[in-house]
Amino acid sequence: MKADLADLNAFLAVAKARGFRDAARGTGSGASTLSEAVRRLEARLGVRLLHRTTRSVTPTEAGMRLIERLAPALGEGAAALDVVDRYRDRPAGALRLNVPVSAARLVLPAILPGFLAAYPDIEVEIVAEDGFVDMIASGCDAGIRYDERLEQDMIAVPIGPRVQRFATTAAPAYLAARGRPAHPRDLLDHRCLTARFTSGALPARGSSSAPARSCGSRRRGR
Repeated sequence: MKADLADLNAFLAVAKARGFRDAARGTGSGASTLSEAVRRLEARLGVRLLHRTTRSVTPTEAGMRLIERLAPALGEGAAALDVVDRYRDRPAGALRLNVPVSAARLVLPAILPGFLAAYPDIEVEIVAEDGFVDMIASGCDAGIRYDERLEQDMIAVPIGPRVQRFATTAAPAYLAARGRPAHPRDLLDHRCLTARFTSGALPARGSSSAPARSCGSRRRGR
């Protein structure tokens, strides 16, 4: 048989205080409100829980049995809420990030030490991979993407250097045969070794200059 949690708390407060007035002072509720809650609970259970006299209020046998089982249960519930409260006061818990391998090497070392120092109760787990994955579906809380690979429905803010520089190299014999490029666009006419993502996709042209962005959960109903 279901009983209202507020009525159960009212009964426990009255039984502990041995009176409606003392319980009212301890809970901030009115004595009549507590009395009505106990009457409602007794009617729902079909059994008297408290002996009431003009001088005192004491639990019946049924009331004592209920207190023995109810008090620890409500105490566990209060303790559980206290555990959750610590997440409200300051950030805590695990933060799982999905980032490209290059960002793990070039961006995170400059950011994570200060972040961990500011939020010591957060444990950061990093999944470094170059495949295109849905960060939320894969169980990650946030991640890093370059602009050309950023999904449109993600909330993102720029982080790290606006431009990341890369160096190109070539064998002297190759340059002697094909000439030395004078501008990055000249590389389009050269025979270059091109990296390929694990999905099979090739990096977008000009992606080396795209800023890294930290992105989080998808927008929902906004």
